[in-house]
Amino acid sequence: MNKTARTCTMVAVLTAAVGFGASLAQAQTSIPLDRVYVVDSRGEVAMSGAGLCWRTGFWTPAGAAKDPAGCKCDKDLLPKEVCEPKMAAAAAAPTPKPSGDKITVAADALFDFDKATLRPLGKAKLDEIVAMSKQIKLEVIIAVGHTDRFGSDAYNQKLSERRAASVKAYLVSKGVEANRVYTEGKGEKNPVTQPGQCPGPKSKKVIECLQPDRRVDIELIGTK
Repeated sequence: MNKTARTCTMVAVLTAAVGFGASLAQAQTSIPLDRVYVVDSRGEVAMSGAGLCWRTGFWTPAGAAKDPAGCKCDKDLLPKEVCEPKMAAAAAAPTPKPSGDKITVAADALFDFDKATLRPLGKAKLDEIVAMSKQIKLEVIIAVGHTDRFGSDAYNQKLSERRAASVKAYLVSKGVEANRVYTEGKGEKNPVTQPGQCPGPKSKKVIECLQPDRRVDIELIGTK
């Protein structure tokens, strides 16, 4: 390289350096007192050719956490909750889990013996359940009908299903969404009384003894 070429190259390098230094100096003169990064007149952070922020002599991790550009410039050095407050808060706050309250209502309180039409007393009981459902964020109501052992398996199965369906129809008529009420009939499959507890043929005494078996289990599931 001849002398003239070397001279031109040196002049170009010095000019670029002086220009960058002037730009950096101009940026530094506009730094607000509460900033720890060099910013230009627009308030934008000055970046190096490698994409790094220029720090001032007042830079500290604590200062970076308070600087509006801290997460942009030094995210890896700052606590996660500083740069991701919403995500951190969401992670810290546990999601409420649905819980259930199971209420057993005697079928004799809801229906006449061997019937599936709600009695006035039965409607009053269900009104209480509707009121309870409004105190929570309701997920689902499960109504399961049961019968005693008198009658055929097929007949008792149908009776338990009709009773559960009557409960659902009434709840829906009171404003509960139909798709939030699940019904099932168990017939005589899940008695509450123990074997031999109510022996003997069908009689008023035995029917009264088997009363706990005739029921509708209603479970409310939701979050408070």
